[in-house]
Amino acid sequence: MTGRTRFAEGPVAPRIRTALGAVLIGFVGLLGLTAVVLTARHGSVLPIDRAAHTWSLHHRPAALVTVARVVTATGTGVFPYAAAVAAGLMAGRDIRHRLAYAAGALAFLLLGQALRFGLMEAIGRARPAVGDWATHASGFAFPSGHATTSALMAGLLVAAIGHRARLRRARATASGTSTGTATVAVLLGCWAAAVGMSRVLLGVHWATDVVAGWLFATVWLGLGTALIRMALPAHRR
Repeated sequence: MTGRTRFAEGPVAPRIRTALGAVLIGFVGLLGLTAVVLTARHGSVLPIDRAAHTWSLHHRPAALVTVARVVTATGTGVFPYAAAVAAGLMAGRDIRHRLAYAAGALAFLLLGQALRFGLMEAIGRARPAVGDWATHASGFAFPSGHATTSALMAGLLVAAIGHRARLRRARATASGTSTGTATVAVLLGCWAAAVGMSRVLLGVHWATDVVAGWLFATVWLGLGTALIRMALPAHRR
């Protein structure tokens, strides 16, 4: 049986197709949203952005603003990069693999951030009026850096936890899915969503900035997943 045949019949081909499907969906969504934003950049604010921004201004009591500031702080600074390194260390089966995975995860996050920053500078979308801000912000708005970073961080952690769970099941010759892994994945997804929504609540981003950040993260995570799986030797697939 050839390596190509094993690839076609094995479980990795569907996983690669799923990852590439996520890339395609995210890319088309991001491209369409970018086109809309560029068209309206020098005109009026998009209706959905105006509605979400107006709602947030009238529904943010002091206690909620405090919580939103705490949540939004976890999507920037040292924390995401430390989490990326932790994800790599968690995924490795020995010291050599853990260090390699940690370096790879950190490089993956840094390169994604560089690409997002380039896109943000190229589009140059202005943020909402400074008078509406309930926290500090800098730079252009689209796509949201906090939304992108938190989604990428959640994706890296979910991948690492899932890989670790598969290694443990392989050693124990167990089968089935891990309910605990799925629960952690849901919690991380909810956290990343909360970080993105906090940016709108605090008045420093338009809603479409946040959606664009999520779409960008979907593309980058899907592309990374597909490339890694395609690079694996046939026997490891």
